[in-house]
Amino acid sequence: MDIISGKKIVVTGGAGFIGSNLVDRLSRDNEVLVIDNMHTGSESNIEGAEKGGKVTFQKGDAKDIGKSAFKADYVFHIGIYSASPMYRANPHLIAEVVDGMISVLEYAKSNGSKVVFASTSSIYNSVDPPHREDCIPLVTDYYTEARIAAERVSELYCKLNGQTVSAIRFFSVYGWHEEAKKEYANLVTQFMWAIKKGEQPIIYGDGKQRRDFIFVDDVVEILIRSSQLKGYNVINAGTGKNYDLNEMLEKLDKYMGKQVKAKYIEMPVKNYVMETLADTTRLRSLLNYEPKVSLDDGIKKLLGI
Repeated sequence: MDIISGKKIVVTGGAGFIGSNLVDRLSRDNEVLVIDNMHTGSESNIEGAEKGGKVTFQKGDAKDIGKSAFKADYVFHIGIYSASPMYRANPHLIAEVVDGMISVLEYAKSNGSKVVFASTSSIYNSVDPPHREDCIPLVTDYYTEARIAAERVSELYCKLNGQTVSAIRFFSVYGWHEEAKKEYANLVTQFMWAIKKGEQPIIYGDGKQRRDFIFVDDVVEILIRSSQLKGYNVINAGTGKNYDLNEMLEKLDKYMGKQVKAKYIEMPVKNYVMETLADTTRLRSLLNYEPKVSLDDGIKKLLGI
């Protein structure tokens, strides 16, 4: 039996990539309400969970959470716009993120719900690795400012109202159910799709940029364990090991039996994140957890080998 059992749970963004993997796990022993505006989600991601009869789907934004009569014990707020290009195209998304976060926090205050939400390792842009949760973020990007604001307003609610909120800073998450993300999918998955089609994966610059890749199953475990904490917490969801994109492509070629070379193009993004590497001290001390799936094993899982 899981550490959350017999509870009522809201998952915003529950039809998306990470959210649907979380719903798959939670719906085994709990009643789950999925709220998703389907921006990068697909109801096909939760079809299996819905057939079990414990999942209800509501199309909408996180700011609509208060309209539901569903009184949750936990809210996993994963439905937050999740890629920097989205914000460069529309900086007003920052306001939507803050509005959605406040709506979730108000709902949780009214219902006594514990909250866990999706933050990002992009907060560490231009900060030297390994990346610790107590670093002082620099001003670098619309996307990061949205998540920093979400973290700060969450901490405020905890201080003012005694609420429990955990912000989980996702590093480079890949795994099942990424199809609906399309061009926003993780690079591991995008490269895999390209190789399967006989196309060259596109790499910005020389491919020496490094990422801390973490498999979605480990992220789901981190989210669930974080729900049992008290007060306000910020925790990295990373492995503490990183690879450059050339190394990652070599692993894909190896396990797919291919020799596909990347297409290198000039870096088009001014504030591109060159390296992510999680300090996992807090992950180990607060959650007693270390990610189980290596990059090699994650690739093999996705390939079914």
